[in-house]
Amino acid sequence: MTLIFGAIVAETPMLPVVLGGIVLVLLVLAGLVGAAKRRDTQDATGILSRETVKRDQPIDAAALEPVTTGKEIERIAALERSGGGAVATATKPDLAPFVPPDPDVLGVTRRQFLNRSIVAFFAFGLSMFGVQVIAFLWPQPKGGFGSKINIGKIDDIHQKITAGSGYLYVAEGRMWVTAYPDAALDKAKAVYQAPVYKGMKEAGIVALYQKCPHLGCRVPSCVSSQWFECPCHGSQYNQVGEKKGGPAPRGMDRFGVEVSGGSVTIDTGTVFQGPPVGTNTTGQEAEGPHCVGGAAH
Repeated sequence: MTLIFGAIVAETPMLPVVLGGIVLVLLVLAGLVGAAKRRDTQDATGILSRETVKRDQPIDAAALEPVTTGKEIERIAALERSGGGAVATATKPDLAPFVPPDPDVLGVTRRQFLNRSIVAFFAFGLSMFGVQVIAFLWPQPKGGFGSKINIGKIDDIHQKITAGSGYLYVAEGRMWVTAYPDAALDKAKAVYQAPVYKGMKEAGIVALYQKCPHLGCRVPSCVSSQWFECPCHGSQYNQVGEKKGGPAPRGMDRFGVEVSGGSVTIDTGTVFQGPPVGTNTTGQEAEGPHCVGGAAH
């Protein structure tokens, strides 16, 4: 059991932090619930103000005297004048003994309801915060965007690029893959980062991030012009992502490429900034009508 737990901790270095966060959240929740119960028990009967306690003196039932109303006095006087004799006076009633209310019948007091509501909302908010912290610290699953993605053999990739009229879109990596001409490698070596240039030289491809460097719109390909053309603000890039026009501050960003045993792996965990404005290593111009700002055929 110890070996298994050690292996899990070694694979997920953030696991102790996550477990510590869970324990902390549980301890805080337990303390809040305990405090709420104690306070409900102590304050169930309420707290009387000093003035109320001073005025709330016990009543002496023996000192109570019957109150004679005006009508009774008139009736007694009339009987005396007529010789009717004495009139019986009302006697004071017996006071019923005080019986405290049954807590089950009384139910939850307003103070208890408010206290429990506040604790419940606070516990809910703290729980949601704990869940977000755990989600943030939890290790990201392997695969997909942000990881290394194997896109296949070099020959198969070039066949797919040809079948896509010069473009291959890899949705898993949010990227475009296009061919890079061998004749332009000498110029590319002086411009591009080593991981990017390695893919151009060894696999004859370039992997471009689909986001426009201007404001982040997804840039589609234009088959008629053989350029990338952003539909949001009109930025244009040649087939290898070098800026040709529009408000973009640079060429399209790109990913490093690794080649091993004829297979190509794209590292989407690191994004390399695109080449500066004015870079044109391939010399490619528009090969037809533009898709943005013109009719495509």
